Amino acid sequence: MAGKNIVLRAPEPADIDLLFEWENERSIWQISNTLTPFSRFVLEQYLMNAHLDIYTNKQLRLMIDRIADSHPIKTIGTIDLFDFDASHHRAGIGILICKDEQGKGYASEAIEMIIDYSNDFLQLHQLYCNIASDNTKSLNLFKKHKFEIVGLKKEWLYIHNHWKDEYMLQRIIKKSAGVTL
Repeated sequence: MAGKNIVLRAPEPADIDLLFEWENERSIWQISNTLTPFSRFVLEQYLMNAHLDIYTNKQLRLMIDRIADSHPIKTIGTIDLFDFDASHHRAGIGILICKDEQGKGYASEAIEMIIDYSNDFLQLHQLYCNIASDNTKSLNLFKKHKFEIVGLKKEWLYIHNHWKDEYMLQRIIKKSAGVTL
């Protein structure tokens, strides 16, 4: 899927080094609810099954490549749909942009592209995400894309010996036509 400045693409075996680096970056474990490092073997197994569709895996990870004319193509992040629920037409969404590429609009463009994909191809009704209450960058990013705070989980995350609240955000992307019984 090509946008103005980025391309969303399926992961390739050549992405293993980047995924290994990103998945094992301890500073982001709190965001992704990770507690232990990922082995190269586990990531290789994941990549071997990445070709399976979202209905089989219940998740979809896409790599985000920057394609600006003045720069060579560079993989700068990932965007995920997870906890895919075909019965209820919903999925969770998460995004990672590497630190040196943050604040340049790439995350915003990727979110807009995945919302369109979720609506047009997956026929999803809604997307949701969970964001720590002190993660103002992520909160602002998702609010910009019409995600609304629908709940607050008090003292939900225990990080560095402190409790943090977590917001649940939701975006209805396809209005229901109504159900008649």
